[in-house]
Amino acid sequence: MVFHQHECKGAHFTHEAQPRPLPVLHARDCHHRHGLLSFHDCITLMESYNIIRLKECRSTNSSLAEIARESPDGTVLVTDSQTAGRGQRGNSWEAEPGKNLTFSLLIKPEAIAAHDQFYISEAVALGIRDALMNHLPSQEVTVKWPNDIYAGDRKICGILIENSLSGNTIGHSIAGIGINVNQQEFKSDAPNPVSTVMLTGKHLPLDRLLHEVVDAIYLRLSQPVAARHADYMDSLWRRLGGTYRDMSTGEEFHAVITGVVSTGHLSLLDTFCNHRLYAFKEVQAIL
Repeated sequence: MVFHQHECKGAHFTHEAQPRPLPVLHARDCHHRHGLLSFHDCITLMESYNIIRLKECRSTNSSLAEIARESPDGTVLVTDSQTAGRGQRGNSWEAEPGKNLTFSLLIKPEAIAAHDQFYISEAVALGIRDALMNHLPSQEVTVKWPNDIYAGDRKICGILIENSLSGNTIGHSIAGIGINVNQQEFKSDAPNPVSTVMLTGKHLPLDRLLHEVVDAIYLRLSQPVAARHADYMDSLWRRLGGTYRDMSTGEEFHAVITGVVSTGHLSLLDTFCNHRLYAFKEVQAIL
């Protein structure tokens, strides 16, 4: 079922009912924080990043957090096997060793207020989506609020972002990222996992994809905030209608997404024209 916002007469809406084409940033579009970069500069940004490789660790986020203070912006910690990986809601993350991309990225943003921390989530999610779309041209790749990446109705990437504050601003952010790449079978009770190889039949070099993803994230971080937020809104999974569950009451309802504020709260409009505002974990999209 899809209903349109104009059916709720007199209501104010924060986003149009019909989507524009989902945007993708490419290296040729990038602007560095200190000026315009050439295409060659954009596609070789990864050479300047500090990459730490571990055969195995409990959690890439935890390992990177231990050295975050003295490490430079753009430090990447990647592992073949994560024994205690965490996802959103405290879920574990299933990844066959050596088959997928499991890494954390240290981001040290310039003057982002603590209450605007969701801007980091938007940039990370969009960057990953941009990189994956280049390998999944026949798939609809979207962002499931707040920052899972979906191919169709199946989850291809999970993201866990942890922020460290410095006064009223973000001192640094650690983005833990798990992308299903070359794994062909999932044994956990996760309801809808999928990988790039399952969708395309082709194995991807993990190092190549790592370079592409990190570069794409930094392209999104350099994008003007308003433009990035508009792109995030247009990329949302089931933006024009879906079924949700209110986690405090158990109520199920149908709604369209009308906005996501800088704190990350999701604004929904249900079929009775009621506006609902939810923080993460307060509402669940029903598959």
